[in-house]
Amino acid sequence: MHPRRSAQEVLLCDLCETVPLQSHCELCNINFCVNCVGKHLSDSSKRHKVVPFLHRKSTPNYPKCPKHADKHCELYCEKCDIPVCSTCITSGKHKGHDISDVLEKLSAKTESLEKDLEELESRIYPRYEEMASGVQTEKSELETNYGKLTTAADQQGEALHREVTAIVNQRKSDIQEMKNKHLSTLNKNTEEITQKMAELEQIISDLKSILKSKDVSLTSTYKSRNGEFRQLPPKVRVTLPSLSPQKINTEKLREMFGSLLPLSINTEQGDTMKSAEAVSSPPVKPLLDEPRVTATIDTGYDYLYSVSCLSEDQVWTCGDYNKTMKLLNLQSKLLTSIQTKSGDTPRDIAVTRDGDLVYTDSNNINLIKNKQIQTVITLQGWRPLYVCCTAANDLLVTMESDDREQSKVVRYSGSTEKQSIQFDDQGRPLYSSGDDKYLSENKNLDICVADCGASAVVVVNQSGKLRFRYTGHPSNTELLFKPYGITTDSQSHILTADYHNHCIHILDQDGQFLRYIHCDLVGPCGLCVDIRDNLFVAECYTAKVRKIQYL
Repeated sequence: MHPRRSAQEVLLCDLCETVPLQSHCELCNINFCVNCVGKHLSDSSKRHKVVPFLHRKSTPNYPKCPKHADKHCELYCEKCDIPVCSTCITSGKHKGHDISDVLEKLSAKTESLEKDLEELESRIYPRYEEMASGVQTEKSELETNYGKLTTAADQQGEALHREVTAIVNQRKSDIQEMKNKHLSTLNKNTEEITQKMAELEQIISDLKSILKSKDVSLTSTYKSRNGEFRQLPPKVRVTLPSLSPQKINTEKLREMFGSLLPLSINTEQGDTMKSAEAVSSPPVKPLLDEPRVTATIDTGYDYLYSVSCLSEDQVWTCGDYNKTMKLLNLQSKLLTSIQTKSGDTPRDIAVTRDGDLVYTDSNNINLIKNKQIQTVITLQGWRPLYVCCTAANDLLVTMESDDREQSKVVRYSGSTEKQSIQFDDQGRPLYSSGDDKYLSENKNLDICVADCGASAVVVVNQSGKLRFRYTGHPSNTELLFKPYGITTDSQSHILTADYHNHCIHILDQDGQFLRYIHCDLVGPCGLCVDIRDNLFVAECYTAKVRKIQYL
């Protein structure tokens, strides 16, 4: 019940709020008692129209005009987005503007406010509560999770200690064995010398006896053995063993201990709730210890360069020296083939979110819709190289200048250029000149370019600011890292084809190496993943597409 009304619903004066009302001013839309009518009429700046309350007109509650005090705003200027009165309209300030009824506009805005309130209460605020709960849960699990890391570090340390102790004990055992052998040799040598000395002592004693006796018979029969003993027994020469400790390589020791991937804290833009359906994060899919090939597609090209998924079991392909793009299934059956409009070999292909095919050739970027080819963009001074379709259905294109001296990435919305990425904050080129540059957009909207000429994966954020460069893993010591194809998955992993070393590198979104995929690949080139994170690899020289499960 209104606080100014009694239990019998007596309506009170709007001014004194104590006496029952009797009159109504139609100009000001205010109710009065007898005592307050005169006070209200004393304001001569307005032409008040006071009538008995029961005879008042049933007028809508129009807002007062802030510029014309004696007017109510019965209209609404759509361009200026404000309520206006009739005097405002006749003043000429709103000439040519769309005018609507203010009550209809306020009604629509009220309905919009009600919808906003309903969405805030039923959908948005609960999501914030859910996020807060999730953060709280994560905080409560912090000690446990970091405790596991500490325990793992202790266990690894103990394992290394055991290995070091075992090595030390083995070395000590080897030293004792050599010592025993050395001592045995010296003992044997001592025995031989002692035996000779005993013989010498006996000969000396015999000679003394002969000389003392002056016996002619003994003297005449004496045979000298001095010549025998002049040759001393062989002297044992022993080179003492030595321990040659190597200088401790701290970096190698750290590598042996194992790497600790750095803490990655990214404050990402929150999800935009566009519908009543809840937006959920993708489920976490761990990497398989042993990735496996689940299908092999024979494309029939001489050389295969690009592959792009239309679905889980259908892929578009294109190869060198061939102007035809082929749609194939997992059984290598040709479903559709389309020749380029120009008759040139397509450089690269990509499937849009609508399922249409985009390809680059010569100086053009083309769209195939319902098997009809439309040239969307024709470049001057630049040649398009590789293309990918973004989450916003834009196109990202790597391109090089006609003189092959410059390279850049350009974002298109339809045929309109929205962004050009070419230099870092110091004005230095982000990408090498010429050569192949496959690209892909990650789930965090980073732009990832496999810059073959620079032997690096170059990653910039959505604004084009350099985040990092990945130049290969230290364990890769065979051939130079040459990234060709590149793609990303639902986990924000970055996968790039190492053409010369016949493998795929898997990185996290911050450029940390996670592991390789080998699967007996031969010259991997183009890459793509389907909606279930199956990896499709185009092998250049075998012209086959391998479907690989790695998550």
